[in-house]
Amino acid sequence: MTVAVHRTRGSAAGLIDRLPSVRGRYTANTPLAPYTWFRVGGAAEIVFRPADSDDLASFLGNRPERVPVTVIGATSNLLVRDGGIPGVVIRLTRAFGDIDFSADAVSVGAAVPDANMARASAENGRCGLEFLSGIPGTIGGGLRMNAGAYGGCFGDVVIKADAFDPSGQLRQLAVGEMGMGYRHTGVPDDWIFVSALLRAEPGDEAVGPDRMAVIQAARAATQPVRSRTGGSTFANPEGHKAWELIDRAGCRGLRLGGAMVSQLHCNFLINTGAATAADLENLGKEVRRRVRDSSGIELRWEIRRVGIPVVAEHEA
Repeated sequence: MTVAVHRTRGSAAGLIDRLPSVRGRYTANTPLAPYTWFRVGGAAEIVFRPADSDDLASFLGNRPERVPVTVIGATSNLLVRDGGIPGVVIRLTRAFGDIDFSADAVSVGAAVPDANMARASAENGRCGLEFLSGIPGTIGGGLRMNAGAYGGCFGDVVIKADAFDPSGQLRQLAVGEMGMGYRHTGVPDDWIFVSALLRAEPGDEAVGPDRMAVIQAARAATQPVRSRTGGSTFANPEGHKAWELIDRAGCRGLRLGGAMVSQLHCNFLINTGAATAADLENLGKEVRRRVRDSSGIELRWEIRRVGIPVVAEHEA
């Protein structure tokens, strides 16, 4: 096997030398901010883009012990901390982007954007996956958190999914084995989803495009889709809507450094242009504190926060 390596100065070069040979690509000291929706955060020590499933399995089975692995997708619900991500960050490539329809289902790779899956479904005269057009992420991320929007969620349509465990063993999971609940999947955090089989039944060809148009119009009218933001910041507590709790706590428009609670939808945080990851995370913490003080309810983060925080001098 051969390995394509882009070397840069720094300690990451030493880690590359310890990693197994792959057919994909390793890149050292890779800035992640340009790839994230928030446009903040530090660098990945190593980024690994596997050539295919076999390459990913081989890497997992042969990587050195105690080298941390983090998987990132579209980064729409991800906050990379300012100190970056140590170890290896895995980004799935186009090899994990197949879409194959059968009689009443579709096999889809984890790297496929949710909106692309919804569009392909509609173009093939299938119904039931329109809600995916309202989720700004990939199939893999949707499986990981049982993402949902506009009346649907992954748990409603998943038949089964394939994932690699930390040793590189492929695990085939029926939906009943995945522990899917509200914005949660019970599959271990260190398993990597690579594909899924979703229900996609034939239906009225006009329904899909019309439904997606309604969803896109609703998103544009109610969410800060043109801002540097992520997905919903907090999950809805049982019996409540997170945005209403945030609004009642007086947090709409609240600012901290370059971060702000959206005026349009206050369950979204915005990078106004000069925010750090710390600004965004600390603003989220302040929102949680104010909601807890005003309602007694503890908001649960829906945004995934990864990496090493950097403490500013005034905080030290």
